[in-house]
Amino acid sequence: MAITKKFGSFDSFKAAFKDEAAKQFGSAWTWLIVDKSGNLQITSTQNQDNPLMRNAVVSGTPILALDLWEHAYYLGYQYKRKNYVDAFFEVIDWKKVGENYEAALEK
Repeated sequence: MAITKKFGSFDSFKAAFKDEAAKQFGSAWTWLIVDKSGNLQITSTQNQDNPLMRNAVVSGTPILALDLWEHAYYLGYQYKRKNYVDAFFEVIDWKKVGENYEAALEK
């Protein structure tokens, strides 16, 4: 599995992804991307920005996105963004993420 190869274990990936999400303030996104070298990376963007944009700090093809805008979680989690991020991992369709990964490698 590419995640294990890059991050050492799924738990390490999960911790790194959650840590990146926790560092974001306000309207943001956290992404798992495939960079131009075909490597997985975790990155974040503010507001409407994304890793496909020319001004992206870390650019690449998104294969998984976590919406951290308040409208995404407030009704279900109020100010408890961490609980929202934890719950996100319970609903990810990893088969689809794998398909997205394969498609990104083909580009």
